[in-house]
Amino acid sequence: MSEMMIHNSTECNAAVNSIRDALYVLSGKWKLPLIVGLREGPKRFNEIQRALVDITPKVLSKELRELELNDFVIRRVYDTVPVTVTYELTPYSATVDPIIAALREWGAQHRNRIVESRRTEQSEIEVKVID
Repeated sequence: MSEMMIHNSTECNAAVNSIRDALYVLSGKWKLPLIVGLREGPKRFNEIQRALVDITPKVLSKELRELELNDFVIRRVYDTVPVTVTYELTPYSATVDPIIAALREWGAQHRNRIVESRRTEQSEIEVKVID
């Protein structure tokens, strides 16, 4: 285990505020999948929607707008007929790469733990039934 850290209320409040800010920007079911999906390069709205499968157009529009407001996504409008609109990641969006990597690693570890725990529970139940 890690060493116990001594905290003061100012540092704790600053830490909580920083975490709130991060969660405000990245929270929800779709923000991180959108960022990961746009890593391949610019995509049109319908391409993004097809890639994320279950997202509704209304929610996708809202999420893209929020990511744009927080400097993660650039919306480009091209003067074509019909008008073409693409969305792409900003260089700033790469700052969440370590967070995404850590979440991916932790998520895989957590899933393995839960699956193993359920296997163990099932084995114990089967042993009790046989006895």
